Amino acid sequence: MKTSRVSFAAALAAGTVLVLSGTAFAHVGVQPVGEAAKGGYATLNFKVPNERDNASTTQLEVNFPIDQPLTSVMPQDVPGWTVTVEKSKLDKPLTVHGKQINEAVTKVTWTGGKIEAGKFQQFPVSVGKLPENADQMVFKSIQTYDNGEVVRWIEEAKEGAAEPQNPAPVLKLTAPKGDDHHGSGAKADEAKNAENESGNGHDKAAAEHGSDTTARALGIAGIVIGLGGVAFGVASRRRSA
Repeated sequence: MKTSRVSFAAALAAGTVLVLSGTAFAHVGVQPVGEAAKGGYATLNFKVPNERDNASTTQLEVNFPIDQPLTSVMPQDVPGWTVTVEKSKLDKPLTVHGKQINEAVTKVTWTGGKIEAGKFQQFPVSVGKLPENADQMVFKSIQTYDNGEVVRWIEEAKEGAAEPQNPAPVLKLTAPKGDDHHGSGAKADEAKNAENESGNGHDKAAAEHGSDTTARALGIAGIVIGLGGVAFGVASRRRSA
């Protein structure tokens, strides 16, 4: 009886270790730098941790959703890595800033570098315009190790279900703060111009007020000098008389 209790306790402890180890693993993820607003532009960071103790990550492939095409995708250079951008034809062309777009980026791949055990690497990408009618974007990714192992981070989470074993990176989209996604800068410029105009108005008024004050002071000084002259003349006449 005592032996079975010990065996059960050992099995329970082993199971707990496995569960904790599984939840401790980090996943390939995507994080916005700043805010990722619907219909706007953003810089994304694809964060890639190395989950293996005996191998290094040597390649990352990020797939962009074809049903949410982005007209602008510009990867930032990452030292030691070579980036390749692939485009595909769109079934339905897009019109952006009055220009028709017939293709969009569908895949970005980084190769040639190395993420060693116990380390991670971030891969920044500037993207836009983000979808206006969606709350998120899913970037299915594939991580390759130098021992030939391939991990596919492509599983999409389902509402009410547990997190999948290999979840795909998901970018949450927020509601834009202004009516125009590029309007914040324009509004800021307008406010600045208004402030400058207001400041110029105050300066002008201050200058006019200063000029008026100076004129009054000079007028009063003239009157005083004039009165002094009259008094001096009267005094002179009295002396003469």
